[in-house]
Amino acid sequence: MKDLTRITTDPQVMGGKPCIRGLRVTVGTIVGLVAAGHSKEEILALYPYLEEADITEALAYAAWRVEEIEVPLGRPNYH
Repeated sequence: MKDLTRITTDPQVMGGKPCIRGLRVTVGTIVGLVAAGHSKEEILALYPYLEEADITEALAYAAWRVEEIEVPLGRPNYH
């Protein structure tokens, strides 16, 4: 995967959640807006300090994160 240079994490910004370029806009906010049916143009109108590449990279980051392998910690006990 190419470097995602627009996604930043900082414990002092939004509690360390992945954000766009250190701004107080999280990847989750962008993904949520896209999932709700908002177009890139609508998102850019809502957040005029964002760029189209920010939205594209937020989606790429989210896709990468959901493809990470989860390691089971143990077998659940259903007794």
